[in-house]
Amino acid sequence: MKLHELKAPRGATTRRKIVGRGVAGKGGKTAGRGTKGQKARRQIPAQFEGGQNPIIQRIPKLKGFTNPFRVAYTPVNLDALSALGLSEVNPDVLVAHGLAQKGDLVKLLGRGALNGPVNASVHAASASARAALEAAGGTLTLLDLPFSVRPPAAGNQHQNR
Repeated sequence: MKLHELKAPRGATTRRKIVGRGVAGKGGKTAGRGTKGQKARRQIPAQFEGGQNPIIQRIPKLKGFTNPFRVAYTPVNLDALSALGLSEVNPDVLVAHGLAQKGDLVKLLGRGALNGPVNASVHAASASARAALEAAGGTLTLLDLPFSVRPPAAGNQHQNR
């Protein structure tokens, strides 16, 4: 037996009813569509919504794009560090004091002044924050970014020609 010799069992398939062939017989004239109305007169597209504004037109258009390489930092200012009164600051300490959330990348910003030397370990710092920290006698240690937020290596970028 070959593939082209296979047949459906008897009674499994029925022939499509042919309608709309004159006024005589059961399928004539209105051809089973009833009388009048939109559904009797023509085929209606599947996406037709009854004359109201279609959903594709109601939804506002998308503007711009989302940068997949954006790195979002939680800002922490120097005045917040001086209010803590600690000599050692890292992301875990900031989470414990409610200045950051667990897993956030922390960036030190230069608003305010420091009371004493502070050793800070953060992911990024502004130039003014770095200068103020070192002027107060503290040190700044930049932590590595997690792999998930690092942009791809320069050699692996696709170049258009």
